[in-house]
Formats: sequence, structure tokens, C-alpha cells
Amino acid sequence: MQNANYYKKMEEQIRIFDTKYEQNAKPRLLLHCCCAPCSSHCLSVLAEHFYITAYFYNPNITDYEEYIKRFEELKRFVNEVYVDGVEVKLAEHDPQVFLDMARGREDLPERGARCYDCYKLRLEKSASYAKENGYDVFTTTLSISPHKNADWLNEIGDEMGRKYGIDYLFSDFKKKDGYRHSIQLSKEYGLYRQNFCGCEFSRKAAEVRDGQVQ
Repeated sequence: MQNANYYKKMEEQIRIFDTKYEQNAKPRLLLHCCCAPCSSHCLSVLAEHFYITAYFYNPNITDYEEYIKRFEELKRFVNEVYVDGVEVKLAEHDPQVFLDMARGREDLPERGARCYDCYKLRLEKSASYAKENGYDVFTTTLSISPHKNADWLNEIGDEMGRKYGIDYLFSDFKKKDGYRHSIQLSKEYGLYRQNFCGCEFSRKAAEVRDGQVQ
């Protein structure tokens, strides 16, 4: 599915859901969320069509204070913008599973094999949780980032949907100026916008990039 138009596929899937469900009985979507800024645009696209749980599971964020800070900012945004139809769920802080996966690959650049398996950790957990808790479909906000590989994300999401027997909603939320819209919403609501993906390796790379360390 490399170079597929995932946004178009998402729109087609949404049309099917819209015809299958009446407006007062919308399908339940588990939306894996990485942070408030990325989630802001994705929710604006999806909230009309689904009852949504914004599911915060990101073991790559090994620092607990950072983990809770990002979650609390997501919760604040949802509570300010969505009166109903969107709820927030905090998953356990489980950094060891990420560190075990990353062992021996600490120095790999972003968008490499470590990131692929990090996507897989988060999407598998999301698919499993969605199936166990009776959701109709799941997806992730990660594709909104220009630094994330949408082909990989949709490949993994589709694989996990098949593995756990739940529909995966294809996406590429950066399309149609989605990333720019997330920046606008971040400014409008004063959202905490971090300068690194979440893991300690991306943070160190950001510090070098920003000239904080040599």
C-alpha cells in the first residue's frame, strides 16, 4: 500500500460508517493520541462521525512527568472543546517495554527501525484495548506529523486490526493542511507543543538540532 491515498481511504470508510449507523448511534472509535497538538486536528475531523475515546498510551515517553504533562494537556483540550462525544483515557506508564525494544538501537536515527517498532508497540496495544472494550474501529493521530511514516503506520494499523479482529481506520491526517491546522489550534488554545517526539533518543537529537548540546 506504499504511496496509497490514505486520506481518501479514510473518507470512504467514514462514508460507510455514516450510512451504517444513525446519527444518535454513531460507531465507537478508539483514537490513539500522542499529544494534544496532534490530536486537536484529528478530533476536528472525526468527532462528527464517531463517539471517540482519546487513548493516551505512549511508552516511548520514559519520563513520567512528561508523560503526565502531555496527557493532562490532552484532557484539558478535550474538556474545553468537546462537551460530549469525546472522552479521555490514560493508559499505564510502561516505559520498560519501549526500552527493552530499543536496546541496541539507541543510536539509530528517527524514522528508522526503532521507530517502526515503536509505532507497532503503540498500535498493537491500542488494537488490543479497542477489541477488549467493544470499540468498532481504532486509529492513531501519529500520521499528522511530517516526521512520521504514514505508509508504516497504516501497514501496522491494518496488520493489528486483522490480528485482533477490529476495523482499522486508515489515515494521513497531515493531508489537506492538517498539520498546519494543528499548529493553529495549538496557538488558539495555548497548547503545550513539545519539540521532540517523546523518547529520550529523539529528545537528545532535538537538543543537538537546537544547539543546546554539541
